Amino acid sequence: MVTYETMSNSSAAKNKYPPKSRLILGGIIFICGFLSPLFIPLVTNSNLSTEWKTLLSGILILGMPEAFMLIAVAILGKQGFDYLKSRLWKFIRPAGKISATRYRIGLAMFFSPILFGWLSPYLELWYTGYEVYMTKMAIAGDLLFAASLFVLGGDFWLKIKALFVQNNAGL
Repeated sequence: MVTYETMSNSSAAKNKYPPKSRLILGGIIFICGFLSPLFIPLVTNSNLSTEWKTLLSGILILGMPEAFMLIAVAILGKQGFDYLKSRLWKFIRPAGKISATRYRIGLAMFFSPILFGWLSPYLELWYTGYEVYMTKMAIAGDLLFAASLFVLGGDFWLKIKALFVQNNAGL
């Protein structure tokens, strides 16, 4: 026997996310918007004038991701956008509890780029060929630092946040 409650629950389940075609189109637009800053090297290496390179680079980094997000929201609707965010968040959310070994590795990854950045002016004096690789080393350090935040897990964020709260006895 079908009751009013089962009918309303099944209709609510159908309205939980948008149709598949809108979800795919909105998801592609959402992701492409956040990938648009990757085209900045193409712009800077082009034969355009400096003014155009500056304008296009600014649009790619500051305007495009936000504009594409608005377009994705318009296509998906609020419920569809929330559904897409929840699906994407499953892949990038930080881990909660982690092992002691993983925590130590994460701390080494976290502090290595900081220590290296502090020592890099002195390394230029000791190693003559260091200047050639400075940019590559800085990018590698930034990537290592960002990866360390995922290795350290979600509880590490709470510890960092607690550093900036004056009357926090939770540490």
